[in-house]
Amino acid sequence: MIHNIGIILSQYGMVFVEGLWNTIWLSSVSLLIGTLAGVFVALAKMSRNRALSGAVGVYVELIRGTPMLLQLYFFWLLLPKILPEMPDVLCILCALVVNSSAYVAEIIRAGIQAVDPGQREAALSLGMEEKYIMTKIIFPQAIRNILPALGNEMIVMIKETSLASTFFIGELMTAYKKVQSVTFLAIEPLCISGAIYLFLTISLSRLTRRLEKRLRANER
Repeated sequence: MIHNIGIILSQYGMVFVEGLWNTIWLSSVSLLIGTLAGVFVALAKMSRNRALSGAVGVYVELIRGTPMLLQLYFFWLLLPKILPEMPDVLCILCALVVNSSAYVAEIIRAGIQAVDPGQREAALSLGMEEKYIMTKIIFPQAIRNILPALGNEMIVMIKETSLASTFFIGELMTAYKKVQSVTFLAIEPLCISGAIYLFLTISLSRLTRRLEKRLRANER
């Protein structure tokens, strides 16, 4: 088995490198855009406008309450009907962004609500406008709670990109399928893909823990 893994890496190593790159950029872009969208979703859910808050709440529960694979199929089937020239990879990226935005919104909302509400009331008593309270007082403190959770969301997103192999868009599990179809070996290329996923997630987990320690140290 180890011998076969060595042969596969020597002959098809670049296939896995390409899959690794596609996994990294797909998960990174999804989380980046999802985070930007998640900020607005979180603020909308916390809005005093009941209609807006209720609509956003339904959106968040809908995304969080349905399987990722179902969402991928939905966007993969729906978007080409609206934009016929849209490639599969963009359809999948849109699905990942929407999924990420709902989860990130809850992370941001929890981070904001963890800040002592007395600080907001004190700022209001001093005559500060709501937008300045949020950007100057609330958000800087909420980030301490949000950043470690975003690191965990990145780990989840990396693993969820494996579902995109259903649509053969070139990430790690697609690389596995390509190599398996050529070599007729299933276990060895699967072990290679698994090892790469494990390396990515362990590396991000350690970075997240270091970030948490630094944030805690800065609070002292």
